[in-house]
Amino acid sequence: MSRRGRWLLRQLLHRTQKFIGENSIDFFPIRKGFRGYSGNSLKSDAAAGINVALLAFPQGMAYAVIAELPIQYGIVSGAVAAIIAPMFAGSRHTILGPTNATAFMLFASFAAFTAADRLFYLPLLVLFIGILLTVGALFRVAELVQYVSRSVVVGYITGAAILIIANQLRHILGVELPEEAISDGPKTFFTILQGTLAELHHTQWQPLALSSATFLVWFLLQRRYRKLPVFAITLLLSSLAYFFLHRYAGWELKTFDAFAISDLKPRLPEISPRGFFTDVSRLIGIAFSIAFLASLENSVMSKTLASRVGDRPDVNQDMLSVGIANIAASVTGGMPASGSLTRSALNFSSGAISRLSSIFSGTLCVVGLLLLGDYMVNVPKACLAMLVICIAASVINRHHIRISLYSTPSDAAVLITTFIAALLMPLNVAIFLGVGISIMLYLRAASRPYLTEYEFSEEGELREAGEKRVRPMPAISIVHVEGDLFFGAAELFRTQIQKTSLDPDLRIIILRMKNARHLDATSVVALEELVQFLNANDRHVIISGASKEVYRVLKNAGSVEVIGRENIFLNNARNPNLSTRNALKRAQDLLGTKEADIRIFYDPSKNKK
Repeated sequence: MSRRGRWLLRQLLHRTQKFIGENSIDFFPIRKGFRGYSGNSLKSDAAAGINVALLAFPQGMAYAVIAELPIQYGIVSGAVAAIIAPMFAGSRHTILGPTNATAFMLFASFAAFTAADRLFYLPLLVLFIGILLTVGALFRVAELVQYVSRSVVVGYITGAAILIIANQLRHILGVELPEEAISDGPKTFFTILQGTLAELHHTQWQPLALSSATFLVWFLLQRRYRKLPVFAITLLLSSLAYFFLHRYAGWELKTFDAFAISDLKPRLPEISPRGFFTDVSRLIGIAFSIAFLASLENSVMSKTLASRVGDRPDVNQDMLSVGIANIAASVTGGMPASGSLTRSALNFSSGAISRLSSIFSGTLCVVGLLLLGDYMVNVPKACLAMLVICIAASVINRHHIRISLYSTPSDAAVLITTFIAALLMPLNVAIFLGVGISIMLYLRAASRPYLTEYEFSEEGELREAGEKRVRPMPAISIVHVEGDLFFGAAELFRTQIQKTSLDPDLRIIILRMKNARHLDATSVVALEELVQFLNANDRHVIISGASKEVYRVLKNAGSVEVIGRENIFLNNARNPNLSTRNALKRAQDLLGTKEADIRIFYDPSKNKK
């Protein structure tokens, strides 16, 4: 490398390091989390960790089932993420691991992959997700997540929940889809339902009966003993019931494969024979979708918990923890991890004090992995499928659906569109379609600046012009402009001003821009074209009340010379109408007349003289 190249590389590294340093990312924040820590705090963290582990272990199995993966992948993800993430997280209560949303997305994205391809590509996919989240945290991308409409999330979660319920029905009915149907993908709600109904005549009563009993036990425990680990207890009772039914009644149901310690050995992600760039093109879209969803889910969770205890949330620091947790999961045999709503809420309600509660829960999950692998053959797929359906149904929030449907027409449109897309399309396409429509509707609403004509009353007070009143000065129109004048509003702004200029008596338009914001290149060009159009017809444009930001944009763009510096009057914070008064004087100078005695109204208490 040449001397010039080495210098450029050093400059790039220096500026990158400076940028990251300015963004206040802490690469090991856990060291600051134990000030005033005591023995009682340790007991509280240990108790919370045990409660979370009793939920995290069976939930990890369930989310692996949702993603059509061996169950140990979900348990490994929950264990590794819970141990690694707290070392880098800003939140002290968030528990990371597999979640409904990421498992749904993974299932839909991998639907067209064979079972062997899913297991081969999964570590590389999780690594890509981790890298995207880590880089995004360093560049403060998490702050952009707040601009995603809640209606998009509600529509996506509702559609995905129904999708996953449909996919679990086959296990409850005891039917098997043909291998070609699975590998070709049922990818959507309707293709999944069609494939299940085609095999309905093969329904077995034993899995249907045991799964129904599982639902009954779960429902009763959930209603009467909500503080207990209902999920784990129900799965344990169902597995014991099947053990005795299998042994003494000869029942034969589909169960999960046992796994040994040798199946859990870490391995680095591998590149397929097709080559690295082929793998990247195949996986990067899926990785970006899941990374986006994980960041959104984790940000919402960390902000919610931080608000309850008065902590200050740092979404970029939390995003970093999710990224590093996924990198760790990629080399230990886990599936994608995100911030879990249910486990984080349980951790908080169990009295967790510090990040140690998450580490305790992850460690207990590791112990469960090492001790319980041989007993997975006693867990019927039908029973876990029923519990998965219970989880999926629980995330359909009717209250949030009602809010999104009835708040505004735009929210309703976004919700319905995202929901239908989740049923008809792959989920990674559905969520970005919802985000795109949400942004489009927002831009449509934001691109409508408020323009109204103003006049001075006999007392000198600036007021809206009445429709039936004759303009006091027919040659001069004062137009109040309010709103965002970015690219989406530029054409509407120009069109409305041109309509105002159709009055044959009108010679001068005063644009009162005190409340105009966010001028960009498109709006500046539109303003210049308007000025040139009016000047060509011996008319003039005067700007009054311009903020420093508006003037800076016009000056940097060279538009001050086009408009004329003498035709621009900046806003006076002490007397906002003063610039309009000066603009009127300028207008009368241009007309060569003194049609009215120009007075200005202001609060006398602000001027003791």
